[in-house]
Amino acid sequence: MINNSTNDVEAINSLRDSYNKLSTEIKKVIIGQDDVLKEVLITIFSRGHCLLIGVPGLAKTLLVTTIAKSLGLKFKRIQFTPDLMPSDIIGTEILDENRQFKFVKGPLFANFILADEINRTPPKTQAALLEAMQERSVTAANNQYLLEEPFFVLATQNPIEQEGTYPLPEAQLDRFMFNTILDYPKFDDEIEIVKSTTSNIQNETSNILSAQDILFYQQLIRKVPVNDNVVKYAVNLAASTRPTKEKAHSFANKFINWGAGPRASQFLIIAAKTLSVLNGKFSPDIEDVKQIAHPVLRHRISKNYKAEAENISIDNIIDELLKS
Repeated sequence: MINNSTNDVEAINSLRDSYNKLSTEIKKVIIGQDDVLKEVLITIFSRGHCLLIGVPGLAKTLLVTTIAKSLGLKFKRIQFTPDLMPSDIIGTEILDENRQFKFVKGPLFANFILADEINRTPPKTQAALLEAMQERSVTAANNQYLLEEPFFVLATQNPIEQEGTYPLPEAQLDRFMFNTILDYPKFDDEIEIVKSTTSNIQNETSNILSAQDILFYQQLIRKVPVNDNVVKYAVNLAASTRPTKEKAHSFANKFINWGAGPRASQFLIIAAKTLSVLNGKFSPDIEDVKQIAHPVLRHRISKNYKAEAENISIDNIIDELLKS
């Protein structure tokens, strides 16, 4: 448990300084999108996974590759397509020259996985990620293989082109800590993007953190204490999304088919811990929980036909829950 000892203060300051250096380094390549960058880094330090949703051309892939380079991690990009099979990402057994079965590892055996356009592959292949995301291991031919830590999956999804796509199962969506929305850049940012990408200037990033640094900071986050009132607020917030249940908000009963499960409460607290540490605090408060409520809850709530008919979005519903 973190206290005000010199070592703990130094560790908190070290994480905050590393985050600031990392952000500065990444912004050499990525212009704007500060909130998106912060959410992705919070997910990494929280030992979670992130689903990044945005229209084509918003540099989703560039963002992920730039972060991977700055962290000095083993990086693999998997382009999800309709003909991709589970063995294509996990690996497969082959007969070697001695006629012995040998397991050949797939691209999933890396620290940083970019699952590009994850909804373009069938559910059978999507499900191959479930064990890896939850257990940090994969099973092939009845053998379990541990994945190297730290392990992080960042999946991208195009929200507008739905032809030929397969919606992610709720069980898989629930494995993602954050659902982050990548919007169009601001006007001034787009001017800078055009200038930097249409010249011969090459901006390279340096390695800021190692895998061991990240593992240390992930353990540091787990040690951050949380007051009971903050935990109760997070659990109440998740419970308020569940229609017909005791703690259900009136908006939930009116506009939601089903709400967030207990994993939402867990992620609200761990993400609030990380956010508080990045802000130089030793413990999160309710405002920290509110700040990360949208990316934690938006993919764990299913709105009903009445919400569709009245053009009420998931974010509108979360806004209403946070008011109360």
